[in-house]
Amino acid sequence: MKDFNNTYPDIKCFENEPLSKYTFTKTGGKADLLVFPKSIQEVKEVIDWTNQSQMSLTVLGNASNLIVRDGGIRGVVMMLTDMKAIQLMEEELIEVQSGAGLIEVTHFALEHQLTGLEFACGIPGSIGGAVFMNAGAYGGEVKDVIQEVDVLTRDGVFKNYVNSDCHFSYRHSVFQDNDEVILAVRFKLTKGDVQAIKQEMDRLTFLRESKQPLEYPSCGSVFKRPEGYYTGKLIQDAGLQGYRIGGAEVSQKHAGFIVNVDQATATDYTDLIAYIQQTIWDLNHVQLETEVKIIGEEA
Repeated sequence: MKDFNNTYPDIKCFENEPLSKYTFTKTGGKADLLVFPKSIQEVKEVIDWTNQSQMSLTVLGNASNLIVRDGGIRGVVMMLTDMKAIQLMEEELIEVQSGAGLIEVTHFALEHQLTGLEFACGIPGSIGGAVFMNAGAYGGEVKDVIQEVDVLTRDGVFKNYVNSDCHFSYRHSVFQDNDEVILAVRFKLTKGDVQAIKQEMDRLTFLRESKQPLEYPSCGSVFKRPEGYYTGKLIQDAGLQGYRIGGAEVSQKHAGFIVNVDQATATDYTDLIAYIQQTIWDLNHVQLETEVKIIGEEA
């Protein structure tokens, strides 16, 4: 890894860095090398270096809807949280780098009297992660307001996608299939009444704070919504709220969340996820699919 430091002394990096310092669950093993590029050029340099060195590269946003297994991640992990510029391109067009927080972007839109992103005012992910997952809440999804996405392929080639190229569907985008690195996104919004926008954001913030267990570390919503069912109700009806493995517990406030109540490990999380899936299958013959992304090696 010394080669990287010597070649790119200006790119912030850490060797054998515990990813538990960055994940929202506060769990996860070490990255061999963790890098934080702060520009598109630095992202390209990291990709070029890993290709030349024949090292694996894992790209993360802000690690909110993510579980990193306790064995950590080999090779290079690139977190894009230092790429967070937000700018108004035209009257109703916002350009955002992929590491910017979705919540910060909704407040930027409010400041410029732009409506369309209110649904996302409480989603803690980064823009890149939100596009990757087609994040949504309260009836809205990011696909509804995305105009274009700029990416860098794993071969170091710049590409641009318009909305229809992204193949958005429920919690899915083409970027889950092609593994390209999301660099920037342009949101097409519309002019609105600033008071009405703020009232809607305040309403949704109240709903989120009253229903979700924000007082504990968690990975957000764990499971996708199975067709015809509500995940939280299935788990609640199964009597699993409060069920715990190690330090990971099915939230007593919202059954769709698993919270870290006592120094949980990633294995506690994945074991609890498997237990919930098996229980719901046994009771209802419903297969719960994870929304949270689980990566890395076992301990």
